[in-house]
Amino acid sequence: MAENRKLIVGLGNPGPQYEKTRHNAGCIAVDYFARTRDLTFRSSAMGGEYCSVRLAGKQVILLKPQNFMNRSGECVARFANYYAIASADILVIHDDLDLAPGRVKIVSGGGAGGHNGIRSLIRHLGTGDFPRLKIGIGHPRDLGDAVAAMPVERFVLSRFPDDQWSIVQNNLTLIAEGIDLFITRDIQAAMNRINRKEAAAG
Repeated sequence: MAENRKLIVGLGNPGPQYEKTRHNAGCIAVDYFARTRDLTFRSSAMGGEYCSVRLAGKQVILLKPQNFMNRSGECVARFANYYAIASADILVIHDDLDLAPGRVKIVSGGGAGGHNGIRSLIRHLGTGDFPRLKIGIGHPRDLGDAVAAMPVERFVLSRFPDDQWSIVQNNLTLIAEGIDLFITRDIQAAMNRINRKEAAAG
């Protein structure tokens, strides 16, 4: 495996109707990181939108799979195989029901935790040993009467209300810092810095 390549994946669903929905938090974060580098995504025959940049002596590929969430692993596996990128060098950014809206947490691996996109990645990569940057969207049962009874599958496809959208937007610089640390140093450095900052903020 090539040690000088990193793959940064933002999970979501394709199409403008999903752009600011909770399930697209990963795409929102990757779009922001690309803008900080003046990068433009282009379509690939491997089923995703991607761009590439050289940072800290590494080729960094930003990827947004363009199939639906529960099939996103197909695209990610194609890119990982084509560029010979090990699972430990793939950072997957995704929404998380168990974190409060906008909160950020980085982990080095694990199970699917009920997330269809992560489940698809584990199936197609053959392992759960890839780092994740989780962006909290909250659980409907914890967010008040307006959404408490909403089925989870409908909740994740709904848009952030203004107050929660502001929290997510305000934390995009923290998310970009986590991505930078993963690229320039390693997953442990990213976990130590970002998770500690989040713990202090909470």
